[in-house]
Amino acid sequence: MQQAHIKKTVSSTSRPQEEQPLVMIVDDDAAVRESLHELILSAGMQPACFASIRELLDADVLDQPGCLILDVRMPGASGLDLQHQLATSGNSKPIIFLTGHGDIPMTVQAMKSGAVDFLTKPVRDQTLLDAVITAIERDTARRRETLHVKRNTQRLVTLTPRERQVFREVARGRLNKQIAFDLGISQVTVKLHRSNVMRKMQVTSIGELIRAWESLPDHLQNEGVQAGSSLVGREQ
Repeated sequence: MQQAHIKKTVSSTSRPQEEQPLVMIVDDDAAVRESLHELILSAGMQPACFASIRELLDADVLDQPGCLILDVRMPGASGLDLQHQLATSGNSKPIIFLTGHGDIPMTVQAMKSGAVDFLTKPVRDQTLLDAVITAIERDTARRRETLHVKRNTQRLVTLTPRERQVFREVARGRLNKQIAFDLGISQVTVKLHRSNVMRKMQVTSIGELIRAWESLPDHLQNEGVQAGSSLVGREQ
């Protein structure tokens, strides 16, 4: 590793150990693993080193918050193989590739598949740390969004079929009188349903309500439409 002045821009000392992002380093070169381990520690982050993809998979740590630093070419499965495996299984763990044998097609393949960066050894310490910080921020944002979607999905289950349909119409920007006309109910009833939806979805403004709807998977939005369609013309 090329030495450089290191900015300690990530600190986990104030968080419980189990919540600290884990920087998973996979390289078959013991000297590289040791160097990266020391670098990550020096920046206030938590490293975990593995000599192969198999060793990483056996450790069962891929669901933890954090990111991966992967050598591309290793005995057995390669870093690109793992990237493909994770993508296939729906795990979008951020990956930084670090290799001494990179080429342009390989770089393009990795970046198109969502890699945070593709760095060639030797790399400046700060360049690698900047990539790690970006990867951890990406993972944090993804996990926050996943949790947000999960909570909204759980709250959606508490709505009645009519409330789901009113929810959708409000999210489309429809006025109370338009919703009332389309559904064959009174404006007073629409207002009551909208109030119930906001309470159950735990939002305090129409803007928040619209964002909650937009966070829902398409199949749940469509279920809301189908569930409400059979209720048109009947008070609920």
